Amino acid sequence: MKRSDFLKTLGLGALGSLITTGAAVARNQQLVARGSAAGAQQPEASSRAPGPMSIGTWPFAEHTTRAALEVMKKGANALDAVELGVKICEADPRERSVGLGGRPDRDGRVTLDACIMDHLGNIGSVAACEQVVHVSSLARAVMERTPHVMLVGDGATQFAREQGFPMQNLLVAESEAEWKKWLEKSEYKPIPNIENHDTIGQLTLDAHGRLAGCCTTSGMAFKMHGRVGDSPIIGAGLYVDGEVGAATATGHGEEVIRTVGSFRVVVAMKAGKSPQQACEDAVREIHKLFVRRGKPWADTQIGFIAMDVQGRVGGFALRPGFSFALAQGDGVEILEANSLLNA
Repeated sequence: MKRSDFLKTLGLGALGSLITTGAAVARNQQLVARGSAAGAQQPEASSRAPGPMSIGTWPFAEHTTRAALEVMKKGANALDAVELGVKICEADPRERSVGLGGRPDRDGRVTLDACIMDHLGNIGSVAACEQVVHVSSLARAVMERTPHVMLVGDGATQFAREQGFPMQNLLVAESEAEWKKWLEKSEYKPIPNIENHDTIGQLTLDAHGRLAGCCTTSGMAFKMHGRVGDSPIIGAGLYVDGEVGAATATGHGEEVIRTVGSFRVVVAMKAGKSPQQACEDAVREIHKLFVRRGKPWADTQIGFIAMDVQGRVGGFALRPGFSFALAQGDGVEILEANSLLNA
């Protein structure tokens, strides 16, 4: 099925025509340089006018950020836009690490995690949720319809049923085949940049200067049942401060949780650092803890993206191979993030 046809099945109507595969967006070499020396600075886009704009982790965010940008141009607020964007990825069975089609745990069960946050500090989160495609929307329902901020496991699924969310099997044939192949050796280890993506984290800044963010994933493939990474954890996988900026993370969630990564990035921006500098500091802190603990990092990837209220953006990773999408003005760019390590 063509992506444009697939999007129409989601009920996005005319918006589907705005999100087409097309040729790959040209890389902006003035902003980034793949494989540059460790710690190299990326030029800041200080001349950009704030909002509407959106950034998202990995190349598949080209489509989700474009969708968010287009609806914000028509007056949508940042929260509605970021939710609409990530839902495109969640509903696409070809994206095998988010939503429908996500890779299962070692028991063959697909469990999803997500969180969402707005510029006022309103938050919602779900973890280890089954049978629900749009866990981003479920996280928002937790935020807006309950006195809590996080629901997990059977409780999250039960809440989804009560709220009228459709229930369906999330395990597609391709993911099931991979799981059965994995069972032959049952070897578990993180795989950096698996198919060039895993979690999708997305940030939006609307025309009124309001920020919002969402992070959604099926987690690490073949994880222990019940494992939860950073994606649904406010402060780890996502953090938004409406007066400062926002950040989101991707990669090895345990390491992001260990350093409260996204909150760390936003705090650094609050202290006066640019989004780029703040992302670099967070990655270096993770690397420092690897060294102190004597842990290998060869098979681990961590990446951060950030945006401040001035419309400046940044992205940085532990290893090469991490890229992110930036949607603003009339188009979308796919940017390669610099990395701390060269291999």
